[in-house]
Amino acid sequence: FYITGGGGFGADEYNMSTAWDVSTASHVQFDDLSLKDFSPGGIFFKTDGTKMYRVGSTSDYVHQYSLTTAEDISSNSFTQSFSVASQETSSQGVFFKPDGTKMYVVGIASDNVNEYSLSTAWDISSASYVQNFSVSTQDSVPSDVFFNPDGDKMYVSGTSSDKVYEYDLTTAFNVSTASYSTISFSVASQ
Repeated sequence: FYITGGGGFGADEYNMSTAWDVSTASHVQFDDLSLKDFSPGGIFFKTDGTKMYRVGSTSDYVHQYSLTTAEDISSNSFTQSFSVASQETSSQGVFFKPDGTKMYVVGIASDNVNEYSLSTAWDISSASYVQNFSVSTQDSVPSDVFFNPDGDKMYVSGTSSDKVYEYDLTTAFNVSTASYSTISFSVASQ
């Protein structure tokens, strides 16, 4: 798993000796990503681990990297950037549909989940803005977004409330069909 943070200006990579069990995690390496943004937000990997994407609240771009060794952040090379400033000026999280044809960016300026369509899968230069969904009623400082594999559930973490919120989508991966399920989970104790 991977963690980004504003204080470190990059990403930390961890291995787990037992899959999905964070108690078995050990730190592998840190990679400095500050060249493109001094306030790194979320990070996302292509399904096969050969591409990496990250957002930053300073530059308001999604940055794309190629990895010569899958999921090894030290093997990254910068490829291109895509501006989301027209929709969000303080980007915090990024997520891709499993087939790479849709991208989602969430941020704390607009309090929206912004949806983009990619005419070429996993190539952000082919992205175009489609629509957004506001989560401001639940949290005014959304920090990340995640979808289940079927695309009929969306989850947003919020900094102002320290909760994870669940949303239902009547059309998979279409944020205009999202509605708050009234279910949330507090992480405030942690």
